[in-house]
Amino acid sequence: MSSSARPEPTSSAVSRLGFKPGQIVQELGWDEDVDETLRTEIEDLIQGELIEEAMEPVDVVLLWWRDADGDLIDGLVDAVTDLSDNGYVWLLTPKVGREGFVDATDLNEGAVTAGLALTSTVPVTSGWTASKLVPPKGSRH
Repeated sequence: MSSSARPEPTSSAVSRLGFKPGQIVQELGWDEDVDETLRTEIEDLIQGELIEEAMEPVDVVLLWWRDADGDLIDGLVDAVTDLSDNGYVWLLTPKVGREGFVDATDLNEGAVTAGLALTSTVPVTSGWTASKLVPPKGSRH
């Protein structure tokens, strides 16, 4: 493998996100620009489909977000609606320089205002970065 090889979305990218078999994952913000390979690998790992409408509390919300999608705070508040007590949100945003890029300051301010804590940010594909957002402990119903 040469040093110029670009990492592709792989199960290692998915495992960095902490997905596990049997998890219920709600996907919000899907559009034609999402990374289909990453989506498929998440579905393979959780051994199920990503859901749009939650009928029960979900373990993880996968939220695709672009700068033009509107108010990030509203999007984050909507994202936590169906979370289980131990659930969390992976906010996927276009990487720096890509169309739809969301500034890190906006991410931090949006998370805090929505009552979430930003715990980690990882590059997951050539076009998308994932930021893990969790509600503070003890803030659940």
